[in-house]
Amino acid sequence: MEQRWEAGMYDQAMSFVSKYGEDILDLIAVQPGERIIDWGCGTGDLAAQLSKKGAIATGIDASESMIAQAQHKYPDITFLVADGQRYRPDTPVDAVMSNAALHWMTDAESTAASIAGSLRAGGRFAAEFGAAGNIQEVRRALQESFDRAGVLELLKFPWYFPSIGEYTPLLERHGLSVRMAVRMERPTPLTGGEQGLRIWLETFANGLLMPLNEAKRREVIGETERRLKQTKLYRNGEWVLDYERIRITATKR
Repeated sequence: MEQRWEAGMYDQAMSFVSKYGEDILDLIAVQPGERIIDWGCGTGDLAAQLSKKGAIATGIDASESMIAQAQHKYPDITFLVADGQRYRPDTPVDAVMSNAALHWMTDAESTAASIAGSLRAGGRFAAEFGAAGNIQEVRRALQESFDRAGVLELLKFPWYFPSIGEYTPLLERHGLSVRMAVRMERPTPLTGGEQGLRIWLETFANGLLMPLNEAKRREVIGETERRLKQTKLYRNGEWVLDYERIRITATKR
């Protein structure tokens, strides 16, 4: 089921996503006047940072609500509703950066081909996204909760979380020479106190919850909270999720 985004809620409760992504700006090493695409730009905060560093930035995202919010916030930047699994600019660009977006693009082959096809020869790519093992405890609890609610057959995880060993050759096959690839454990605090996990699920697991009727949705969310409160992810009324990330840079051959 397709993920639906509420851009206002995303900006309010999930601002940590863009903040963690600021390191990618350093990896992309912006030069003034370069044309750079923010691949899966969300509500545009990192594209705006690219612009402040002198880049001619374009943000793409498959969500109409995200792009509308980005364009409202940053009217001088170009934002496009576009599927990162299929997109090609009219003219190849100097760099592509992506933060917390590639794990939503489950057709990884087409995504890599699109990124490579969007870069000029020598163009740069830098990204961070979910690695194998990302939110493992959350995924386990969701599976157990769907099972307990008698709706396990409706559970379809919407994420692509590869290992470095899986993702590096994927890029190489599409003409990108990988320069750096690291995997990081990054425990991530949620806002919202005790309600933090519920807000996170309503935002990032919206797609997998949509097939459920309202009663089953409440049951699954409540059961997932109950199970995870018994783990290290919940301490003293606060949630810290088990994020694991791949950070990678490459150049177009």
